[in-house]
Amino acid sequence: MTASIPPREEPTLGSTPALVLVAHGSRDPRALHTVRALQARVRALRPDVPVHLGHIELNEPRLPDTLAQLPTPEAVLVPLLLSRGYHVKQDIPELAAKARAHTRVAPPLGPHPLLVETLYDRLVEAGWRTGTSRSSAVVLASAGSRDPDSRRDTRATADLLSARLGVPVIPAYASSATPTIPEAIRTLTNRGHNRVAVASCFTAPGRFATQCAEAAPWIASAPLGAHPAMARLVLHRYDQALETRASMEPELASA
Repeated sequence: MTASIPPREEPTLGSTPALVLVAHGSRDPRALHTVRALQARVRALRPDVPVHLGHIELNEPRLPDTLAQLPTPEAVLVPLLLSRGYHVKQDIPELAAKARAHTRVAPPLGPHPLLVETLYDRLVEAGWRTGTSRSSAVVLASAGSRDPDSRRDTRATADLLSARLGVPVIPAYASSATPTIPEAIRTLTNRGHNRVAVASCFTAPGRFATQCAEAAPWIASAPLGAHPAMARLVLHRYDQALETRASMEPELASA
């Protein structure tokens, strides 16, 4: 005999929707520590918002478990992903649709100026200096995806970072897309750039971030992590999703 599914609750007037950070998950133990630190920073910035964490794979808590235990009737899922792709378009919305809570899925974190602010600061921490020679250039290293929207988003982030640094920035990928990190480095070297940095466009440490950093011929920045701008970006996406919902409600009421 199958158990009946409890009816979906209606949002309570005045209740604050939960913010669910959706991390990919990693076998690297540093990744969980990093997203927990980001979660703590988001909570510190907005103490009135319930902030939860769920993983797509590899780590606990898994996203379905987090959604099943939400204490609020409404939630916004903020993917800790840096471009559109399969997880953002398929996995997360499908899991959100099964939740008892009313859910909205926010856009990925990139492209956005706050993401570029974090990338810039991480490069400075690694040794980049303002006024660096024009012979310098940057490879923006990301995970990669077959989805063309993902590559467009990464290209947009690279363009924003190039404008911020004043040097060429080429996007490159650890898997599923080209150019690879070594190919992008060779391209820039062949153009006369003798100091090529690798900017790590990864939310947290992991296998891909480590491999990309090891390929750097000069400096390599750390993953984005719990940088203050990342916490502000998470809250911006949360607010953005709620504003979109609020703007749609009058249309639905008059339909």
